[in-house]
Amino acid sequence: MNFSTISRTLGFIALLLGTSLLIPTAISAVLGGPDLVALGASALISAAVGGGLIFLGGKEEMGVRDGFAIVTATWLLISLLGALPYWLSGILSSYTDAFFEAMSGFSTTGATVVRDIEALPKGILFWRSFTQWLGGMGIIVLTAALLPLFGVGGLQLLNAEAPGPTFERLAPRLQETAKLLWGVYVLLSAAEAVLLMAGGMPPFEAVLHAFTTMATGGFSPKNASIAAYPSPYIQWVIILFMGLAGTSFSLHYFALRRRSASSYWENTEFRFYLSMIVSATAVTTLVILWRAPEGVERTIRDAAFQVVSIITGTGFVTADFEHWPILLQTLLLFLMFFGGCSGSTGGGMKHMRLFLLFRQSAAQMVKLVHPRAVKELFLGSQIVTEDVIAGIQSFFFLYLTLWVVGSLALTALGLDIVTGISAAASALSNVGPALGAVGPTDNYAGLPDAAKWLLTALMLMGRLEIFPVLVLLRRETWRRLKLRAQATHHRRETWRR
Repeated sequence: MNFSTISRTLGFIALLLGTSLLIPTAISAVLGGPDLVALGASALISAAVGGGLIFLGGKEEMGVRDGFAIVTATWLLISLLGALPYWLSGILSSYTDAFFEAMSGFSTTGATVVRDIEALPKGILFWRSFTQWLGGMGIIVLTAALLPLFGVGGLQLLNAEAPGPTFERLAPRLQETAKLLWGVYVLLSAAEAVLLMAGGMPPFEAVLHAFTTMATGGFSPKNASIAAYPSPYIQWVIILFMGLAGTSFSLHYFALRRRSASSYWENTEFRFYLSMIVSATAVTTLVILWRAPEGVERTIRDAAFQVVSIITGTGFVTADFEHWPILLQTLLLFLMFFGGCSGSTGGGMKHMRLFLLFRQSAAQMVKLVHPRAVKELFLGSQIVTEDVIAGIQSFFFLYLTLWVVGSLALTALGLDIVTGISAAASALSNVGPALGAVGPTDNYAGLPDAAKWLLTALMLMGRLEIFPVLVLLRRETWRRLKLRAQATHHRRETWRR
């Protein structure tokens, strides 16, 4: 790895974060909030860190390992710096809590340790939602669009960070692809904000909810989340945009470009995604109507809202699903693992991976009956290679392993089994609300510090889809770095002599 390139790239990212902090700082200055000093100081610290990293760095070619290192280090760096407003303002006196809130924001998990959200100053409230909006499409994607302006390549960054098993270019140049993705993201965010305001939601709250809906993050400026807005119109608008946020943004781009919705239905993954939402909503609606009927429209809306919120990893709530039958709680727990489509802001395993695993299992059963049969696996009109299937199987195994290990570790720290298992699944899938002590009406403030640090690690793993982090944890990676450093030191000593 080239540490000078890594340092320089991280420096630009820190500068971008410092610039982003100027927006909530300006809001606080206009409104005269008590968080002005904390936000301004955080912006200056981020800029100073960025300037220092750029000064220490150099302008050299970026390799594949550099991309993995930068992506992982970026999410750690922006969370470390993004935690400063919470900590310096005294809103969260523990830096552990501040880092947890920041990582939960940037990773779009939506788990919170703030007990009274509505008491937060406007500047902090804006920053809290803005972290999710930046992390949703990926600050790396935004940076990849800007880095070429400073002579730094971005291909390795997008390949290492882009969600889903594949990364689809929308234009010949990588910079243009990143700009198009962010353009669609901004357009949909603006459209949702306008529709929410049309339904009577105050403009400030509409913008914050648009930020966190399109990021599938789930932070809300209200303690009761979306349940604070009983308007069916507002809830249906958010259901729609949560579903859109869980859909590949490439499909949104093609639909807007062609002015036709046919791009969605032609996509195999989207059809599978939609079928899962419809099926889970139908089951949830029927069970609720059978156990405690409260009106058909209200029941369908509550069922659809929670299913879409959980399956996309958004984490908004309109009902306390811990009061629902155990069957539905178990269903929601399993839906956490599905996530959104590849190329979306949703978390989880992604529907493409699960769909291909189902198809591979079906193909394997055919081979058992007809050993000599040659059956190709297709996704749409494209043949899926064995390497792709092997990669998906490895991801699936590692995902479940991390969930099991995380669950065991949380229960070892004193959490009950329901809380431990669901919290680990929620953090790894970047969902937010779970079951037990961290259910939809609770928060994570009461967990031990060790549990919070463990959950932040799972959030990071889930957001980066495991492999970029594990690559850096391999002993082989650091052994090569050590050998390279020794060789460099030997050459320098020889030259001095």
